[in-house]
Amino acid sequence: MTEEFECARAECRAAATHHIVWRNPRIHDADRRKIWLACDEHVGFLSEYLRARDFPVEVHEGLPT
Repeated sequence: MTEEFECARAECRAAATHHIVWRNPRIHDADRRKIWLACDEHVGFLSEYLRARDFPVEVHEGLPT
């Protein structure tokens, strides 16, 4: 069975093609990371949303392993 993961953008149901690793340094320790999944269309929007809040952000192609 193949499981398909969806983009984290509100109301988007497209298949995720990237994962965005981030954290909020005001409330998370350096070793705490969160992951959002994103489709090709929304990877830029979601990563910029996080960067605008001064969160450390890493964008990776593909899904996390």
